[in-house]
Amino acid sequence: MKSKVFGVMAITGISLLISCNETATKSSSTPETIRQRDDGTISLKLEKADCYIDMDDPSDNTAEWNVVVSRSGRYNVWISSATLDTNDLKYKNSVMVNVQDKMIQAHPDCDKIVVNSSDVPYPYFRADSFIGSLYLQDTGQFYIQITSEMILPKAYNITGSSAADIAKLISVSFLPATR
Repeated sequence: MKSKVFGVMAITGISLLISCNETATKSSSTPETIRQRDDGTISLKLEKADCYIDMDDPSDNTAEWNVVVSRSGRYNVWISSATLDTNDLKYKNSVMVNVQDKMIQAHPDCDKIVVNSSDVPYPYFRADSFIGSLYLQDTGQFYIQITSEMILPKAYNITGSSAADIAKLISVSFLPATR
């Protein structure tokens, strides 16, 4: 009897170990590394981010990029959103941008409207919002995170609300500040 129980436990343990190893192998894909452009711009598209999304409580939805920064300095941080309402982006909460130990937080406004942008499908407009500026002292490879309820899945289906009530964050840009 003891040998049967031991045998069943051994087989269960081995199969559990094998299945855990297979899961870890499948999910351990290396995220794409984004490199700073020659002009100093860091452009982060949401489609290239690792996203953590909870539609039951979207206030903590987070996008993360693995970025190589080659130049230190002060950067103006802009976010771009797809929207139909150019007067109100419908953000309920502030947007938080984290780079290493630095964080900026702001409520997006429509600072620039881009008509017929290739970044958004018709009938949407691209709205660019200034979030603030950050000084990046270190160069190298690190993660940049943004947290907002407007980080939505690609296949987000607008149900229960009109299209005018929806805005969607599409990118974050770090532009070198000029003096």
